[in-house]
Amino acid sequence: MIEVKHITKSFEGRTVLHDISTVFETGKTNLIIGRSGSGKTVLIKNIIGLMKPDSGEILYDGRDLTSMGKNELNQLRKEMGMLFQGSALFDSMTVLENVMFPLNMFSKDSYKEREKRAMFCLERVNLSDAEHLYPSEISGGMMKRAAIARAIALNPKYLFCDEPNSGLDPKTSLLIDDLIHDITSEYKMTTVINTHDMNSVMNIGENIIFIKEGVKEWQGTKDEVITSNNKALNDFIFASDLFRKVKEVEVQQEEG
Repeated sequence: MIEVKHITKSFEGRTVLHDISTVFETGKTNLIIGRSGSGKTVLIKNIIGLMKPDSGEILYDGRDLTSMGKNELNQLRKEMGMLFQGSALFDSMTVLENVMFPLNMFSKDSYKEREKRAMFCLERVNLSDAEHLYPSEISGGMMKRAAIARAIALNPKYLFCDEPNSGLDPKTSLLIDDLIHDITSEYKMTTVINTHDMNSVMNIGENIIFIKEGVKEWQGTKDEVITSNNKALNDFIFASDLFRKVKEVEVQQEEG
């Protein structure tokens, strides 16, 4: 579990995060949503320690990241898995070598043990047949799956995903969503996803935090998001015709 308590962050006198408090639950997919410039990326960077908040606490199972020294922070980061927006695979490495990269960096296991772990992760994302291929030889969806395998190679307690469906077609996006959700539940990770994808919100949004202009406007589940009366959330969610029609159906059912 990750607890964010009263986080505030400013740049050159401009407050970007206003007293944000929330809880990211273990074993669930926790989604941060909001328009571009809303502050959600700054929030994520504070949570993982790339930025330091002006005030507040960020507790990883009771351990306050904001008060950690360099060694403690490095140790905590070994417990984190990262899935970047563009997959961020190394072009000069095979799929297997990419997955082995964090193991080679941080694991004290033998080469055979590291290779076995990497192959297990590839099997978990249905990519064991692509181990010898290079990123340029596989599809965008396969690259995302390889990136997920790399992210879980060190068996992290915390998984962070930045726009995991960026650049993917809707069908592949659903597959990636389901994979992230299944792995989160299976390994009891605390997964935090930064996303614009409303399909992801409705598919795997077990705990959703909506940020507007640096303020936490709303928090709830995918079932509650449709029926919310929060105007700012509705303006964001129902910007598309599809979700506006869904809302209209909900209203009609309530009135009927």
